Amino acid sequence: MDVRPLRVRLRARGRVQGVWFRGAAREKALSLGLSGWVRNLPDGSVEALAQGPAWAVEEFVAWCRRGPSGARVDSLDRRDESPGDELDEFDVVA
Repeated sequence: MDVRPLRVRLRARGRVQGVWFRGAAREKALSLGLSGWVRNLPDGSVEALAQGPAWAVEEFVAWCRRGPSGARVDSLDRRDESPGDELDEFDVVA
């Protein structure tokens, strides 16, 4: 199991708003012990920032490619970033 810290910024496009994507993403992230946030963007996409052990972040990314039932993820953009220490929980933000 890869425990080195990893941080990713994701942007999901498709039918990802109005389908409880943010709440389900928060639940998934918390179950994996990740910190970060998720939010809706004005263009109808959802952005997430997740940080934690590499194995957990990769599992979260895989979940985001599918999303919750009712969602349709057409594309998921990923950008790896340097881990930081300012994140301590996982929140839904405005």
